[in-house]
Amino acid sequence: MRNQRVLLLVEIAIFAALGYVLDLIGFGMPQGGSVTFVLVPVILIAFRRGVVAGLITGFLIGLLQVVTGRFYPAPLSFEIVVLQVAIDYFIAFMVAGFAGFFRPAFIRALENKDTKKMAIAVIAGTFIAAFLRYLAHVTSGFLFFSEFAGDQNPILYSIIYNSTYMIPVFLVAAFICTVMFVKAPRLLLPNKV
Repeated sequence: MRNQRVLLLVEIAIFAALGYVLDLIGFGMPQGGSVTFVLVPVILIAFRRGVVAGLITGFLIGLLQVVTGRFYPAPLSFEIVVLQVAIDYFIAFMVAGFAGFFRPAFIRALENKDTKKMAIAVIAGTFIAAFLRYLAHVTSGFLFFSEFAGDQNPILYSIIYNSTYMIPVFLVAAFICTVMFVKAPRLLLPNKV
């Protein structure tokens, strides 16, 4: 039992480090946000070990970004910046772990050898991960970055701006995870690897 717990912690640490590195690969937007592969390891651990492991991995990715200085703070007071960083980095990456809610559907489809349902479960989980991350960024955008909206409605501006990079993030992650999980489902079965 203790070895399983240690193995789980090691996997979480490895996937968090991988997520941090994959977040370096991609292209950034001028005012924050970027199209990267960061969601892939969070979704992988969430499908492999469940929601809690996904939440912890996402939180650690946000923590790594903050402690290494890879974050974009709002031009506001320190107290408000702390809240903005919490939403944009800790919460935004952590909620991607909710992709693990679709793990049981994936496992059932795998047991039935139904690749279509496996793909649907992966895409649904990826959508939840990307959508919840998107909501966190939209919330932060209209709360803390409204000055960038100019004369536009700050909520609408945040919705549109964040969709410019989160839609591609979802599409890339959905494609990679679907291909990887359907072609190599053993990656998601901790006792089989």
